[in-house]
Amino acid sequence: MSQDETAAQHNAIVAGLADAALAAARGAYRPYSGLGVGAAALAVGPDADPPAGDPDGRVRMVVGCNVENASYGLTLCAECSLVSDLYRTGGGRLLELVVVSHTGDPLAPCGRCRQLLHEHGGPGLVVHTARGAVRLAELLPDAFGPGDLR
Repeated sequence: MSQDETAAQHNAIVAGLADAALAAARGAYRPYSGLGVGAAALAVGPDADPPAGDPDGRVRMVVGCNVENASYGLTLCAECSLVSDLYRTGGGRLLELVVVSHTGDPLAPCGRCRQLLHEHGGPGLVVHTARGAVRLAELLPDAFGPGDLR
């Protein structure tokens, strides 16, 4: 496969993530702020159903949406729902993430979600933002992790 074909295939995958995130955002429970947020990510794990083009069946898509609560502090971010879906579908690691609003605009994860994503994707997780694709380590330098508990 040529570099151009590989890039085109990757762009199609990212577009699929954006479409799934948008669909999730439009289904969000948002009676208070009106802002729907959706997240979609590629995940790798041993219990995945194989998507087309993944003969070993290790890569899958996971999605989530925000769920607001009248007690604002109890609102679940889309990324929290996404991590729940990661474990609902067999666990593993997040590889690449897209977060969008219900209008399709790209959003960056909040600080709390960056920490959550670090736990389940690590510093190499690719996050697609309005300024392009960046590694989570750029969005959350010097992250706290399980190793800090030892």
